[in-house]
Amino acid sequence: MKNPWEEIDLADYENHMRLDSVYQLQTLNGMMKEQFSAYDTKTVMILGIAGGNGLEHIDRAKYHRVYGVDINQDYLRECQMRYPALKDCFTPVCADLTNHHAPLPQAELLVANLLVEYIGYECFQTVVQKVQPRFISCIIQINTAASFVSDSPYLHAFDRLIEVHHQMEEKELTHALRQIGYRQMGIQVRHLPNEKQLVRIDYEVNPVE
Repeated sequence: MKNPWEEIDLADYENHMRLDSVYQLQTLNGMMKEQFSAYDTKTVMILGIAGGNGLEHIDRAKYHRVYGVDINQDYLRECQMRYPALKDCFTPVCADLTNHHAPLPQAELLVANLLVEYIGYECFQTVVQKVQPRFISCIIQINTAASFVSDSPYLHAFDRLIEVHHQMEEKELTHALRQIGYRQMGIQVRHLPNEKQLVRIDYEVNPVE
């Protein structure tokens, strides 16, 4: 059976995310601008890139290579069509991150926004060990409401996500990354409608003693 993310129409996903009652597309966009500018890095990998929200903030003078990773090939094609200015540095990578054998290139900065929720801590550890970033910047969704998907006219497009969703906790994510040699640097919280929060947590690789 296909992963649910291979079957969700990008328009349904983005239209849901940009609703005023959800307001995640807009909030993520601003947070990604900060992620891209936070560190002195020349390569970045964006996990679960979808339609490329935030790519307009990539500084071409700074980044020599941008890897966009997604399980949905249609999403990656849309990224390339939307951001032709990045054609010389953007490399699409179609990969199922729950497959421990999926090959991934290395990058100095690893960005994982609303992604760990759908692969789990253990798979994320494996991804990090392959990519070997100096810095990791994650945005996770914290739910105080009953459902992890906000109510909207597009709600039923996401019915199957319950099959792959993992509840996120900041302490558990930090513990998982500490196990593979990363320490937490900072945390930011943005409040959303419907009793939800987007929490950005950044990590750096522990220096060798």
